[in-house]
Amino acid sequence: MPAAWFLPPYSEAKMPDVDRVEVILANNDRVTLRVGDVFLKIDADQGRTDVEVEAMAMAPVPTPEVLWRKPPVLALAAVRGRALGRLAEPSAASPAAWAAAGAAIRKLHDAPLPPWRGTSVDELASRLAGECDWLIAHEVLPADVVTRNRRLAEAVLRPWTPVFTHGDLHIEHVFVDGDEITGILDWSDACQGDGLYDLATLTLAHEEHLEDTLDGYGTDVDRDLIRAWWSCRCLLAVRWLSENGYGAPEDYPEVAVLRSLSSRWPTRDT
Repeated sequence: MPAAWFLPPYSEAKMPDVDRVEVILANNDRVTLRVGDVFLKIDADQGRTDVEVEAMAMAPVPTPEVLWRKPPVLALAAVRGRALGRLAEPSAASPAAWAAAGAAIRKLHDAPLPPWRGTSVDELASRLAGECDWLIAHEVLPADVVTRNRRLAEAVLRPWTPVFTHGDLHIEHVFVDGDEITGILDWSDACQGDGLYDLATLTLAHEEHLEDTLDGYGTDVDRDLIRAWWSCRCLLAVRWLSENGYGAPEDYPEVAVLRSLSSRWPTRDT
């Protein structure tokens, strides 16, 4: 077990003198606080924290420094720079920064696999079906929008060669300073998975930066499968967001993506 998993004696666990605590994330599963230049992550599931710490130790890309750990708290050092962007806002990052993100993803995908497996195709298919049924039954979205996106999403339900995936490569989890990647955050969903899922997650709602990202990634990929993963990720996210206090579904960027995809990329039989 890595030494970073242990908390030093309280007298050695240095905390900065601050007059403000910032809540970065709060939901039914996890809370993240910022105290000066230290991030305190509190997770109800210590298995996720185990994965996060081990994945950061394995990943060949910049990650936050683990300062200490005392369950259920994990303390991480802040990384310099700022997030590549926000999900619902235009990104101010340069094309070169997006390309650097693509290169970092490729480096991760080329690394040795982590020991834990991700979701199987059968598990994903079952979850996708259940979420789509829920969306229609609760009238969260028009049935035709759900149905079209489900048909688009089903393209990802095929065998893939597993790679070391981040698993939640949200645009706000990638930090840059100029054109340099300074840190990739939140590794608790890292696993053996489909590399296209990471590419899709990063570029979700930022399709204008897909080609820059792929330029950095450095190999040809199936763009239709990336779009399929956009549909899949959004369909799987809406109920969780709704049940964890993220406001009205109509305001979610994921819902805007689903509406856009259903109109721009209709399936053959719709």
